[in-house]
Amino acid sequence: MLTQRADGEPRVTAAGIEVSVVIPAYNEEESLHKLFEELWPVMENLGRGFEVIFINDGSRDATMGILYDFYKIHPEMRVIDLGANFGQHMAIMAGFDHARGGKIITLDADLQNPPSEIPNILKQMDEGHDVVGTYRVGRRDPLFRKIASKCINKLTNRIAKLKIRDYGCMLRGYDRRIIDIINHSQETTTFIPALAQKFAVNPIEIPVAHRERELGESKYGLFQLIRLNFDLMTSFSLVPLQLVTMAGMLLSMISFLLLFYMFARRLFLGIGTWQLFLEQAFEASEFVISGITLFSLGIIGEYIGRIYREVSKRPRYSIRKIFEHTAEGSDGQA
Repeated sequence: MLTQRADGEPRVTAAGIEVSVVIPAYNEEESLHKLFEELWPVMENLGRGFEVIFINDGSRDATMGILYDFYKIHPEMRVIDLGANFGQHMAIMAGFDHARGGKIITLDADLQNPPSEIPNILKQMDEGHDVVGTYRVGRRDPLFRKIASKCINKLTNRIAKLKIRDYGCMLRGYDRRIIDIINHSQETTTFIPALAQKFAVNPIEIPVAHRERELGESKYGLFQLIRLNFDLMTSFSLVPLQLVTMAGMLLSMISFLLLFYMFARRLFLGIGTWQLFLEQAFEASEFVISGITLFSLGIIGEYIGRIYREVSKRPRYSIRKIFEHTAEGSDGQA
């Protein structure tokens, strides 16, 4: 069966492949061996045709070499080697573009969400759920990160009008129909769980286990998390711009009332001792207004930046090489 990929090339949906697991990897040399040890028994015990697609997202360590070594001994495995580091979500998009299964599972390579949860996700998909989201229970992250994540999740849901309990958990399941819609959207900045939620007809969220990261380092620091959430909020809502407009209207109203009050006191009561207080209050308010102005310019800049990226029409990722097994044997395609 042929469908169309995002780049216009035909995608082969293999009849024998029911499940595609898409795993982005960036500098994960320390965790890959343990990932293979846990993942392959789970997949082989499913009793379904499957493929595992690893996307090397411009790694600078031995990640690509390890992936290639495992690829040579596992016919179910494919490796997409990207030309640079395009980020987690763009790497997953590359996997979506080449996945051939009817059900697609995304999984991080850091093993914080164990592969043993994959059968639970597939069970929910078998029951008719086109998007199976997950939320982490017993999170092994620092307290500050858990509190910040909870606050950001609530704020994002309110602004973007979504119902996602845990934006940071990438262990999720998607029906082929959802993946085809996401591939067709062609957005240069895409937050996959939120975009899938917009198109889902019968989504569900289930709890999954969470483990402390034992090997390697997290690729999401505080700055990266802030950037990701700015992208998310500006991708799915105009509320930040509307808040800027309302803040401007509120400040204008307060300034007008303050001016009217000062004029009335001078006209009817004289200057009095309140004049000095009002002058000091006005001077202090200038700092508040300056801060709000800079924040507003930043929000507007975020939207302008998104417009710039969209009209530039640059590819979301570039592929250096694809390693996949064919009927004739192993094949690496440029």
